[in-house]
Amino acid sequence: MGKKMTGIICVIAGLFCIGYCILVSMANSGSRFYLLWAAGGILLLGMAFLVHFGIWGRIPSVPRKIFLAAILADAVLFLIVECCVLSGYREHGRPGLDYIIVLGAQVKPEGPSAVLQYRLDAAFDYLTENEDTVCILSGGQGRNEPCTEAEGMYRYLADKGIAPGRLVKEERSTDTSENIAFSVELMGRSDASVGIVTNNFHVFRGVRLAKSAGIEDVCGISAHSDPLFLLNNMVREFFGIGKDLICGNLF
Repeated sequence: MGKKMTGIICVIAGLFCIGYCILVSMANSGSRFYLLWAAGGILLLGMAFLVHFGIWGRIPSVPRKIFLAAILADAVLFLIVECCVLSGYREHGRPGLDYIIVLGAQVKPEGPSAVLQYRLDAAFDYLTENEDTVCILSGGQGRNEPCTEAEGMYRYLADKGIAPGRLVKEERSTDTSENIAFSVELMGRSDASVGIVTNNFHVFRGVRLAKSAGIEDVCGISAHSDPLFLLNNMVREFFGIGKDLICGNLF
């Protein structure tokens, strides 16, 4: 690939990343992960600058090869992880589970965020079709939330007609691994059949965390997600899985 074409590709990709950062930030999700897109965009524009002015070619060969090899290795690792993520993308659970666990997400003053509402609607559908299943609503209160995520989920499902006696609130957790661990404590048993209700891009990690927490009979129940933000969520999930692997949560 010529120097000019490489520079053009870097500029286009860099501007896309910065534009996507702005788009994701407008969703006001409570997470600052979108800043990673800005950092990637700046890096790509910087690479375009180095290529255009011939600076990249003056860097010694060994550091350049190490850098490119690291990029290639990261790309391969990313593809492997994303294939794992996609493996849980369309899981719909099975009838008659003892429990379902709805993993928390942002609650806004006006109610559940769009991401959380997708999860709750999937939980509502399952609970309506399986009247003996108990639902654990898992999520504490973030600094930008008016109540715990569990409380916000409880209100939403109770208002839609799910009997309050079937809804159990877990209000201590701050991340996905704690969602699972604290929910298992509330169940008080590890032999129950459990469905993990979360957005499609999040199912693989949720189920793996549940298995690591000692739940043997577990399956995923996939909820929809906004296609516009799917790219951001898939990349974020890559880092989430990496974090849980490093912390030993997925073994």
